Amino acid sequence: MRSLTFALSLSLCCSGILRSEEKAPPALQAGTATSNITPPLGGEVVGGFLPFPAEHIHDELHARCLVLDDGTTRVALVVCDLLGLHRSVAVEARRLIEETTRIPASNVLISGTHTHSAVSALGDAPRPYASDTALNDYQRFVARRIADGVRRALTVRRPAEIAFGSVEVPEHVFNRRWFMKEGTVPVTPFGGTTDKVKMNPPAGSPDLVEPAGPTDPAVSFIALREPGGRLISVYSAYSLHYVGGVGPGHISADYYGMYCEALKKLQKDYDSDPPFVAMMANGTSGDINNINFVTPRGRKEPYEQMRYVAEDVAAKVNSALTSVTWQDHAPLGARYRELGLAWRKVDEDLLQWAKETEAKASRLAKPDVPTVYAGRIQRLALASPETKAPVQVLRIGDVCIGSTPCETFAETGLEFKKRSPFGKSFLVELAGGYYGYLPTPRHFDLGGYETWPGTNYLEPQASVKIMDALLEMAAELKGGETK
Repeated sequence: MRSLTFALSLSLCCSGILRSEEKAPPALQAGTATSNITPPLGGEVVGGFLPFPAEHIHDELHARCLVLDDGTTRVALVVCDLLGLHRSVAVEARRLIEETTRIPASNVLISGTHTHSAVSALGDAPRPYASDTALNDYQRFVARRIADGVRRALTVRRPAEIAFGSVEVPEHVFNRRWFMKEGTVPVTPFGGTTDKVKMNPPAGSPDLVEPAGPTDPAVSFIALREPGGRLISVYSAYSLHYVGGVGPGHISADYYGMYCEALKKLQKDYDSDPPFVAMMANGTSGDINNINFVTPRGRKEPYEQMRYVAEDVAAKVNSALTSVTWQDHAPLGARYRELGLAWRKVDEDLLQWAKETEAKASRLAKPDVPTVYAGRIQRLALASPETKAPVQVLRIGDVCIGSTPCETFAETGLEFKKRSPFGKSFLVELAGGYYGYLPTPRHFDLGGYETWPGTNYLEPQASVKIMDALLEMAAELKGGETK
């Protein structure tokens, strides 16, 4: 009888242990890696108004990769030193990742930083208004290197603790769209005078009135570390378009790459194996840059301002890391959709202007602004019947990361933070594809560079439809909660 009682007690005790273990959240694992995606010299550098050949590599370009594993779900985050990448590049990279790692394609977030000193991964057409396209050699190379980086990150994954942080860095971000005194906004390339705002007005001009929108000064970040030990990775997002100021014909990762190196060097054991990997994604900076239009700064040497911004932001993020709260678990989830948004309509009058302008172009020594837009508008008029605009949401514990495939205005990022059912939320732009600028509807009435057909590709309601989709997906991941 005593033996039977002991056996029953042991059985109940073990059952309790098992039930306790089943209730415990699974431990998190994380791994990181980088893949070099530097192009060969001679390719066309994009970012300026007209492409030019790459003549020097100032600093290498990378795809920085982070893999998270909560025991049941895996997600991957990749940030590429590119102006942007065509949807077809992201599709191919995600296909390869799923094939080689079994991480579902819908769980892979791939974005470009928007460095203006990189060779194009957008395709051979100057502005490809199609969601699907055959890949050229460089695009195939980038897709493969992204997939290899994720595979390597998965290989070195290990137990991890996670923390979310945010730090305000307002001194580097300025809205670049300005209301000007009446009669001082220049005509558009199309000959009209309907714009009410100007992008990048003369700094210090007495004609400045006020910015046409806000800035988002926050650097949001997710940090991973070995339990109680050294950092594995910091995934950051800051709404700063780029800094620029490179040498002639130079390839450079801009401040994004410099930030990653600066944050890495601030870690006392940064060169341990596996190495620490910092990542800087572009937040929502379609109308933001690093120019103080009220108080202009003096002339800077190449890379001087870029390095100043990178090192300052890295120092502030590193300081913020000392006050975050660490957890050893974080349930993961992902949602991915492709929206059938309408392409920007080109009316008959504008199309006729484009044809006439291009016909006169043979008399020009090199294309001017109207001629370039004439070509863009004609290609936009021939756009594929529908878009496949990718939007995506990742859940990482109590943090939500949303994404858009466009150069997204800061007010859209601020709106997502406010309306997301997750208290810790932020947006990453230029993810999964490249679909031009994404002004909010009110900005179409204001005009300006970001709203011109040929710079803006999508319908005026695109930002509203994208926001609705992001919030719906976030609510699904949260369990039905909305704001």
